[in-house]
Amino acid sequence: MDVIVVTQARSGSSRLPNKVLKKIQGKTLLQIHIDRIKQAQEVDDIYIATTIKKTDDVIVELANALNVKHSRGSEDDVLDRFYQTVKNINPTFIVRLTSDCPLIDPKLLDEVITQAKQQNLDYYSNVFEERYPDGQDIEVFKFSALEKAWNETTLKSDREHVTPYIRNNSSYKGGVLFKSDNHGLEQNYNHVRLTVDEPQDFEVIKKIVETLGFDKDWKTYTDYYLNNPEIKALNSAVIRNEGYQKSINQDKNN
Repeated sequence: MDVIVVTQARSGSSRLPNKVLKKIQGKTLLQIHIDRIKQAQEVDDIYIATTIKKTDDVIVELANALNVKHSRGSEDDVLDRFYQTVKNINPTFIVRLTSDCPLIDPKLLDEVITQAKQQNLDYYSNVFEERYPDGQDIEVFKFSALEKAWNETTLKSDREHVTPYIRNNSSYKGGVLFKSDNHGLEQNYNHVRLTVDEPQDFEVIKKIVETLGFDKDWKTYTDYYLNNPEIKALNSAVIRNEGYQKSINQDKNN
């Protein structure tokens, strides 16, 4: 049963340009991200999906240096970028990650993949109810679900963010097109930011890694964040999923 991780990466970013190229102790955020994915046991292959823009040649160079596959596609239609990446592979499951989440937990990754496989779900994630820290978002979906979304949706928010069409038409949300469920968590950590969207986010990750290293689990990083108010204060005002909300607003205005 093929499980392919596709993580999206590009050098362009309005809030923090070249963020995945920023380094901590000699490693780019992209390398930290990929190194942690490689520790997952349930992953058969990894692709970095970047854009066709010349400025993203550096992402391709990094992919080659990290010995992972890459694909190139539309900057804005990320759904198409994902579909084109895997359409000739036709894997059973695709795992969607984003490279601005350098501290993604490989054990959590394995947990989510395992549940998706055991329950034979079209879509399974920990984002229906956002109780994990921002930066630990994991979505697992069948290739058939991705292909259906690619064929049917036209909304900018659906195509720019890959999975909203699947989520919104799935059984967990009362839909009928896709069988889905949520990877829950009793305690709510959705106010913890372990992702990099803003300069202050990078400062947080830098301080955490310099103190704890590259190899801790999500809970260890989270506890450190919560137990050090001066670090939490750096990025606690940043809004979660701001980019997706902007896309939805654009849909409404069109």
